[in-house]
Amino acid sequence: MANFQLFQSLRGTLLPAANTVNCEGARAYEYPSKHKLAQYAVTGCLNQTFYVSAETQLETVLALCQDVEPAFIAKTALYCREKGHMKDMPALLTAVLSLRGREYFPSVFAQVIDNGKMLRTFVQIMRSGVVGRKSLGTRPKQLIQQWLNTASEKQLIDAAVGNAPSLADVVKMVHPHPADAMREAFFAWLIGKPYAPEALPSVVRAFEQYKVDTSVGIPSVPFQMLTALNLTRKEWAQIALQSGWHMVRMNLNTFTRHGVFDINGMDQQIAAKLKDATAIRAARVFPYQLLVAYKMAGKDVPRVICDALQDALDLALENVPTIPGQLVVCPDVSGSMASPVTGHRHGSTTNVRCVDVAGLIAAAFLRKNEKTLVVPFETGVCTVSLNPRDTVMTNAQKLAAVGGGGTNCSAPLAVLNERKAKADMVLFVSDNQSWVDARNQGATEMMRQWEVFKQKNRQAKLVCLDIQPYGTTQAAEREDILNVGGFSDEVFTIIDRFARGELAPEHWVSVIEAVEM
Repeated sequence: MANFQLFQSLRGTLLPAANTVNCEGARAYEYPSKHKLAQYAVTGCLNQTFYVSAETQLETVLALCQDVEPAFIAKTALYCREKGHMKDMPALLTAVLSLRGREYFPSVFAQVIDNGKMLRTFVQIMRSGVVGRKSLGTRPKQLIQQWLNTASEKQLIDAAVGNAPSLADVVKMVHPHPADAMREAFFAWLIGKPYAPEALPSVVRAFEQYKVDTSVGIPSVPFQMLTALNLTRKEWAQIALQSGWHMVRMNLNTFTRHGVFDINGMDQQIAAKLKDATAIRAARVFPYQLLVAYKMAGKDVPRVICDALQDALDLALENVPTIPGQLVVCPDVSGSMASPVTGHRHGSTTNVRCVDVAGLIAAAFLRKNEKTLVVPFETGVCTVSLNPRDTVMTNAQKLAAVGGGGTNCSAPLAVLNERKAKADMVLFVSDNQSWVDARNQGATEMMRQWEVFKQKNRQAKLVCLDIQPYGTTQAAEREDILNVGGFSDEVFTIIDRFARGELAPEHWVSVIEAVEM
């Protein structure tokens, strides 16, 4: 008689066998090239992650760009910049298009290179030689010249902050022919050549005058241009009021040290700025950036400021959908999730970990859908007491404080199956590098547990939200399973559309394919 354990009958749909191994050497499903490029584009920051080096990420992305058509590279660059709010990846993909996809390069450049920092990043990537050329080339140089000659005064001043390369370096590389007297004077001022002072942008004239006579008042220049000066408390307050949203968020402790909030009414004015809905949307803020601002705020930062950060977080999470029926959210709290969400980079590693983002997303769904069941997991399922009436900040920090063991993506589903639980959607937030439940052959354990769950929940849908660039999943894509990556609020829109049955068969890839150029 045949071995019963080896040839036991499988109920339900025939499950696909795993076709690769993940970073832990456990069996997994490899994403197709388009999906993998999209995942790297919206989660990869070209930094060292828990499993993969920055160099490996770069090599993988460049190899994937050879596997997919240039049109998809172009659409991915637009998507990860405009929807994913990424920086280095869209600049890299734009650089790739300068050689492979030249017909798309000008239009993608115009949309992706939308500020001075992006311009300097693009030039840095091109000059590095990683995409196959060390010189800028004629067309890229023309587009950079065009950017310099069409940028607003504010864009030019903002671009003047930063190095490697600096905007002055860029001007020296491309030798733009100034389109007007203002740009002629500005470019000369930038690179230390003689210029006509009266032709400078008004804000630069004010800056030069302020360096000579501080009684004229703080000019409206980027914060970094003023920090070396001996500023008074009132001048610091003026900087806080006239600075951009992100700069204010990142320097709350600095303003506190310099006595800004000791000035009557300043705490209320800055709080109003932080929770301004229009400013939040324009800043392309990641919800997790508000979490870190809240966590990093010192004890002397006024309570009204901390409350404003919580209000801002609610606004940044306005796309969190109300899922019809029962929702289960499973945040991964394993050891690998302690990795910084944007990876390790010397001198600029974020304090926000993947587990913080997973906890934030779970807490956001709980706040929006009070009946949400939250099932955190590592080697097994963890127990955490959450109150849906608590703030998103509070519940996110509770979730991020547990766990630390191995990764077992099938554990929540196994527990749900033991309880004979009912649910309409199950959402995993993980790096998908499951190994505790590894099998030697056939489908992954997560797929097997999902198939058991489907026997009692035939209309249920599974979402695997990936927040690290590794290229594999534990649940193969199909009609009832969505794999999506990223940590901007765009993922909520994708999940909502999936729940409503509005996505094409390729799910997330079909969304990127629909991007208009």
